Amino acid sequence: MTPDVLFSHAGTAAMAGWALLILGPRRFSLVNAIPLWILPAGLSAVYALIVLSRFSGMGGGFDSLASVATLMADDWALLAGWVHYLAFDLFIGAVMAARMDRAGIGRVVQAPILGAIFLLGPLGFLIAGLTELGLRAFRLPTQTRALKGPVHGAA
Repeated sequence: MTPDVLFSHAGTAAMAGWALLILGPRRFSLVNAIPLWILPAGLSAVYALIVLSRFSGMGGGFDSLASVATLMADDWALLAGWVHYLAFDLFIGAVMAARMDRAGIGRVVQAPILGAIFLLGPLGFLIAGLTELGLRAFRLPTQTRALKGPVHGAA
């Protein structure tokens, strides 16, 4: 199989995961497992196969930007990097979606945040985290007052 064919299949699998994550019903644990565990594990297996079968004879490395550029000049190394990106970003997207669900952030707000995780990785993760933190901080004073109840002994 060529790097181009694997690239296409990996991208299709990741897009299916993102579509399911953004549009699918999250109340079913099996549906949640697909973008959280199943697809990232499959993509990780593809990554491992590429790395274990192709990296031994490649030039370049990770010690400098020039070495990384040399490494990524090889189509198989570039594909491995892309699949690495697809697997990790989908996993992080699923984790952050679950966190935003628990924080009560609606799906309409989540959709562009998840899109940012897909397209911008760490920036999207930061936006998701700050959104969750902001909502929890906003709700905390209200929840604290509700838990205290009425003041006893007040006239």
